[in-house]
Amino acid sequence: MFKKNMLIIFLFIILLISPFLFGIVNLSTKGEEESKKISLILKNQNGDYFKNVRMGATVAAKEFNVKVEFNSPIYETDIDGQIALVNAAIERKVDALILAPCDYDKLAKVTEKAIGEKIPVLVIDSKLNTNKISSYITTDNVKAGKMAGQKLVSLCDLNSRIAVINFVEGARNNKEREEGFWSIISKYPKLKLVYKEYVAADSKSASVLTKKLVLGDDKVNTIIALNYISSIGVAEAIAEIGLAGKVNVITFDNTPEQIEFLESGVIQATLTQSPFGMGYLAVKYAALKLQNKKIPKYVDTGVVVIDRDNMYKPENQKILFPFKQ
Repeated sequence: MFKKNMLIIFLFIILLISPFLFGIVNLSTKGEEESKKISLILKNQNGDYFKNVRMGATVAAKEFNVKVEFNSPIYETDIDGQIALVNAAIERKVDALILAPCDYDKLAKVTEKAIGEKIPVLVIDSKLNTNKISSYITTDNVKAGKMAGQKLVSLCDLNSRIAVINFVEGARNNKEREEGFWSIISKYPKLKLVYKEYVAADSKSASVLTKKLVLGDDKVNTIIALNYISSIGVAEAIAEIGLAGKVNVITFDNTPEQIEFLESGVIQATLTQSPFGMGYLAVKYAALKLQNKKIPKYVDTGVVVIDRDNMYKPENQKILFPFKQ
């Protein structure tokens, strides 16, 4: 009888404390929810510019406890490949999408499809032909083009023969840089534009073209390259033919090659963006959006004209070498 009573008491105690036991289990697992998944789709797999975007995104992912999946087509000109990557992200039901669109118009439809599936979309680097995204995080490329034009004017005499080398005709940022550049250059009618062209998706094409423009009948003595791929090709050609300092070269971005060419006098100035900050802010705001917090509709990540006179200033060293921040 005694053993039977003890068993009944024991079972009664278990029944009393079982809710607390389950409560403890629930409390211990509450903080172990799976991290939100963010798909970050870039323009290409090459180059230091997008490596810096990835670095910034990786830092923010750790800080805001989210998982970032990095994807991109091999080449920036593979627009269909990038569309397929966005569709794949939709199929995986990612929590948020960050996109650096290869084309202003052609990526709009698939982006709106993602938004229709309740996936918030943030756009970086280049604008996109839709007003439905959560945030733009990018350089003010019209302003950057104006700054490039002003720097070119300061370097040139009024009889300079200018060539503009661009890359990926459908990319909005390249078009906006041209717009800003022309708004300045058009004020100086004696400056002669002798060539404007889009080059293929490699620096070699820009290099071959540069030699032709400088050594041929066009006698170009000033070149502006509007993205990092064409910038590297132009600088390599000028260095190879021994015309450093004799041909004015203005470039965009801050790859290690460009920094070296800037130091050696091959490049006179480079318009430097903040890809690290772009990647960081994109992931930060995507994470905040997933927490139902308000995020800015537009963020200008800034651009700085860097030349040999100011490249060693501490604030510019942080821009040139963001991984040391």
